[in-house]
Amino acid sequence: MDQRLMLRVVIDNDDIRKLTLNERPDSIKELKTQLKDKLLLQYDFKLQYEDPDFNNALCNLTCMTDLPERATLKVIPLVLLELTPLSSPTEDSDCSRTDTEILSIAGSPRSLRTQWPEFFDIPNFSVDVEYRLREANLLFMKDRLPMTLSRDMKHDILQKLAESMYSFKAYPDDDDFSSVAKALISKHPSLTEPGPQPGWFGWKNSLKFKMANFRTKLRKSGCDDVKINGGKRSKSNPEGESSSKNIKRPKRGEANYLPNLPAGHDERTLENARMLVVEELKKKIPNATQVSKMMDQTFPLRRREIVTKE
Repeated sequence: MDQRLMLRVVIDNDDIRKLTLNERPDSIKELKTQLKDKLLLQYDFKLQYEDPDFNNALCNLTCMTDLPERATLKVIPLVLLELTPLSSPTEDSDCSRTDTEILSIAGSPRSLRTQWPEFFDIPNFSVDVEYRLREANLLFMKDRLPMTLSRDMKHDILQKLAESMYSFKAYPDDDDFSSVAKALISKHPSLTEPGPQPGWFGWKNSLKFKMANFRTKLRKSGCDDVKINGGKRSKSNPEGESSSKNIKRPKRGEANYLPNLPAGHDERTLENARMLVVEELKKKIPNATQVSKMMDQTFPLRRREIVTKE
């Protein structure tokens, strides 16, 4: 008797494959293992098959004997969920232990951006830079002598400020640069630059150049919110569009314009999670917590679709 199993495997609407197994697996677990190996599926899933007894309507596959020799299988991805307690009891706590738990999707996306602050908080620099600034600030308040910066020290200061600014905006505007430069001089008056211009004006220009170089490094690293503006006019592409035109950047009030995909995920895994949201919302009483978590998980994918079509 021919033990071969011919399968039409539906992974998603745009990915349907034909697969022939020389021997019929003894169990569903063995079948799933072979599907993972041959189709390179790197996630857990359940299987549905077209049941000829019900006009090829989809049914969950629970027994290998239900599967005909020529069958259509549909792969249903499963999102791994982990239980996170709302609170952890302590030995001295008089409160009763709660059994309430919330569901969170494994591999949640990284922290998203917040709005640009009303007052920019200058971050702490390295220990040696902070020490030299403290000594210079004391001298400035005593004798009004500005600090003479070394090239390395100025680089460290600008680098830290660029990283801090990027946590709010990838493309700060002129007022943003001014607010950071003013905050820097306010916290470290020894960095005031002499001359007819305000003492923070030179720092503002330096920050603009530093931020542009910082975005270039991030673009080469693959950060989506700056990578999308790559490929414009440069030495290697002199005929390209001007780098200052049609920049895709957040509008006023938009904090998370184009976040990167969560670590360990790609467009396919997030699309599978999105399909699970669709299926969950078809239920009479959907799991609101699960939907909310998966909406957060798939937010970068939805933003990518919107921004690339602009």
